[in-house]
Parts: sequence; C-alpha cells; structure tokens
Amino acid sequence: MVAVKNNDMDPERLIKRFMKKVKKSGILEEYLNRRYYVKPSTKKRLAKKKMRADYLKKKRKEGNT
Repeated sequence: MVAVKNNDMDPERLIKRFMKKVKKSGILEEYLNRRYYVKPSTKKRLAKKKMRADYLKKKRKEGNT
C-alpha cells in the first residue's frame, strides 16, 4: 500500500511523490510482469539473459573507472 500525506497542497508535487513511491515499491513493475502469462522456461531464459547483461554492464563500468 502506498500512502502520501497531504502536507503540501500542490497537486503536481503530490502526484510526483506518489509516482516515486509507486516506482520504489515495485507495484507497477509487478503489474507489468503479471500482465501476460510467461512459461517457466521462458522466465528462466530471460532471467539468465538479464543476469548476463547486468554482469557485462558491471564489467564495462569497472573497466572505465
């Protein structure tokens, strides 16, 4: 559950704070992941692919610094 206190009256700021809390809590990401059925084998393959991409990204970043 995401709650935003109404301390400040600026609606734009309230919306930004709300969206920030929703992103941080992972609600939107979970919704997008559960939107369609994905076979377990496909999930595993995509997870492996993501792990490899993250590893390569980390390696590149370490090499540049």
